[in-house]
Amino acid sequence: MSNLILDFQEIDKTQITAAGGKGANLGELSRMEGIHVPEGFCITTEAYHRVLRETTSAGELLEQLASLKQGDWEQIGALSAKIRIAIEDAGIPEDIQEEILRTLSRFGPNHAYAVRSSATAEDLPTASFAGQQDTYLNLVGIESILKHISKCWASLFTERAVTYRIQNCFDHRTVQLAVIVQKMVCPESSGILFTVDPVTSNRTIVSIDAGFGLGEAMVSGIVSADLYQVRDGNVIEKKISSKKRAISAMEKGGTKEYDLEPELQNQQVLTEPQILELANLGRRIEAYFGCPQDIEWCLADGTFSILQSRPITTLYPIPEANDQEKHVYVSVGHQQMMTDPLRPLGMSVFEMTSFGTRFRAGGRLFVDVAPMLAASESRGALLQAMGQHDPLIKDALITLIDRGDFIKPLADTESKPGNKATAERKTGNMGTSGVFQSQLESDPEIVSVLIRRSRESIEMLSRTIREKSGTALFDFIRDDIQKLKNALFEPQSMDVIMAASNAASWINEKMKEWLGEKNAADVLSQSVPNNITSEMGLGLLDLADTLRPYPEVIQYLQHGNRDLFYDELLKYKGGYEVREAICNYLDQYGMRCAGEIDITRTRWSEKPELLLSMMLNNLKNFTSGESKRRFERGLREALEKEKELIDRLKLLPGGYQKVEETKRAIDLLRTFTGYREYPKFEIVQRYFIYKKALLKEAERLLELGVITEIEDIYYLTFEEFGEAVRTEKLDRSVIPQRKEEFKHFERLTPPRVMTSDGEIITGSYHQKDLPAGAIPGLAVSSGVAEGRARVILKMEDANLEADDILVTSFTDPSWTPLFVNVKALITEVGGLMTHGAVIAREYGLPAVVGVEDAVKLIRDGQRIRVNGTEGYVMVISDDK
Repeated sequence: MSNLILDFQEIDKTQITAAGGKGANLGELSRMEGIHVPEGFCITTEAYHRVLRETTSAGELLEQLASLKQGDWEQIGALSAKIRIAIEDAGIPEDIQEEILRTLSRFGPNHAYAVRSSATAEDLPTASFAGQQDTYLNLVGIESILKHISKCWASLFTERAVTYRIQNCFDHRTVQLAVIVQKMVCPESSGILFTVDPVTSNRTIVSIDAGFGLGEAMVSGIVSADLYQVRDGNVIEKKISSKKRAISAMEKGGTKEYDLEPELQNQQVLTEPQILELANLGRRIEAYFGCPQDIEWCLADGTFSILQSRPITTLYPIPEANDQEKHVYVSVGHQQMMTDPLRPLGMSVFEMTSFGTRFRAGGRLFVDVAPMLAASESRGALLQAMGQHDPLIKDALITLIDRGDFIKPLADTESKPGNKATAERKTGNMGTSGVFQSQLESDPEIVSVLIRRSRESIEMLSRTIREKSGTALFDFIRDDIQKLKNALFEPQSMDVIMAASNAASWINEKMKEWLGEKNAADVLSQSVPNNITSEMGLGLLDLADTLRPYPEVIQYLQHGNRDLFYDELLKYKGGYEVREAICNYLDQYGMRCAGEIDITRTRWSEKPELLLSMMLNNLKNFTSGESKRRFERGLREALEKEKELIDRLKLLPGGYQKVEETKRAIDLLRTFTGYREYPKFEIVQRYFIYKKALLKEAERLLELGVITEIEDIYYLTFEEFGEAVRTEKLDRSVIPQRKEEFKHFERLTPPRVMTSDGEIITGSYHQKDLPAGAIPGLAVSSGVAEGRARVILKMEDANLEADDILVTSFTDPSWTPLFVNVKALITEVGGLMTHGAVIAREYGLPAVVGVEDAVKLIRDGQRIRVNGTEGYVMVISDDK
């Protein structure tokens, strides 16, 4: 055959550019022994390219389409429709028609055929594009087949296909379309097989949907399918649905919908032997392609036919452990409040900074907690820690323990497998029963000494690293990271952090027990000293005050070139003063940025315009002196709350003792809580110093032609980067490969907890008596607030007003400057002691975190209520 037509037997996985993803997979399936694929052929992308090249108007429209972005819905719809019309009107060139007719004569032109699209950006390992282009069933006659081949080409430009490509960053101009023409099978039954459980992602389970007639009945939603699940050669679940309707092929072409006979409506579609046979076929196909598959099948005359097999691209990859043991992986990102993927350099540096073994998957890090869950002496401490970081992680782990089918507790006398009450009992807050205990006194000098040591260490690092280059620099950074780890876990530093955390827990428990006061520590935590993160937010308010006297500067910042604003300030009256103030701010906090645990992220000092929106928000929303007023108000409220609690305690039996204990706990809380933010600040400071030194090495590699752009080094691990510096050589093919891989990772949603079977374990809050329609979460900062929801995914995009409530996926310390502009905070990730929660309490903002899918459930502009005392969110209205 020519390069325009390929028989399935001529196609393999290397020919995606000619046959598209579906065609390549069908070619591979046709080669498998014992797998029946209906006969057919592929009209290659060369034919589509010819049609597009010879249809001038389509090419011009395609160029216009390529310039559109998400949100340009009207233009997308209009241009897509015009391109489809142009392609269908152009028809099929005569020489291509002749080749199609010759091929059909060999297969049998009077047979019924299915005509399916097969795009080059389809059924790929990282993007399935499932259902984005069209399929036409039971076509009879040459004219009908040719007409629908053109329709298939045109379907590359349906609105859904165009939008999907924009979302997945595929260029419309580079995506090509092949067309599959395949003999039609008229089955008794058909359906979909997943070689994993599509709900839990458990890789040990095969899941089968089955219905009578053509699978189109299930796709179109007119019938519920039977569900069968198979594990280790056994049917472990069967759900037989009521199936009143079905779709079948008509003799003269096309399909029809009809009522099933009453005796079939509740009948099991497949017998148990058929279920096991089909599951075995699925496992064979999965093994052949080397990854989980989504398979279309049908059954006719006792034979299963495979119509399509594509990779399941939405699955989160399982961390590699290289053993056969059972593992329970917990997301490090959910604990660090940064669930975005890390680039390879960022990943490897963060791993070096971490303790214990970390497992990589999907550009994120996980830790295996299976050994700790199995041992009763460590299980309680683990669950308590997870509860502080993210209660949904804790509940997911308890659920897994309670099931008793994956984690087998080691023999002990304290607990029994599956005893959820025991697991929960072990997670009570340390130090909260009886008299609060701490060996530390509330001496602020302890914190001052720790901060001074950190600053001296940073100054020494800045001086010393300037002398290092080449491989000596990499050795130096390795050694310094070890010193950093020792400093972070220095006993006195850890004691200070734990004393503050335990004091807060003690206050909350005892005030609830003695006074019925819920979350009393929240108000007491406002405006504490030595909190570097909250000081950063207040400092940006002071920066706005520097701007106020200079209207020319303000006008320029509002309307000028954002990318050049820092350099052009000096042209305007007051520009020198403003630039100096910004420079001072960056000297203190310029090493911060969103996602700062990834050393490759752009820091504020590297791109000062990242601060511009926050500066202008502060200018718009506040008057001069807001920083001082806000701190003093928080301090006043904290002291008033302390006095109120003490006065009430005095009236209780044993009041004197209760007052003494409470005063001591409050002193510890207020003296030590602020320091909790400092160790993270030291990490980020060191990261920026490392980064600046490493970028100098990258510049040398660029000069030598080893890399093509500076940021290429972000896609190398620390060790690979060091080796490239040593040898002045690099396999450059690895860079584009990792860039594409990173784009794929960005589209994945990391699970909080997953097992080595790939099963994603989810948790819940188990809250009672919530109002109807409430969206549950974790209460981390008391109070109730109503306002306009502002759903913000990038900090630099924030345009906030005083009545707004910030809704986002996660916040790390760099988001703190936004907190001064909002009435309340909602995040999808977080726990009681994560940064967003700590700062929300200090600023007195009601906050609910761990609200799953918050950025999807809450729309920008809706009027919402945040209850930071009970832990839920209510949508009040859609009014903006």
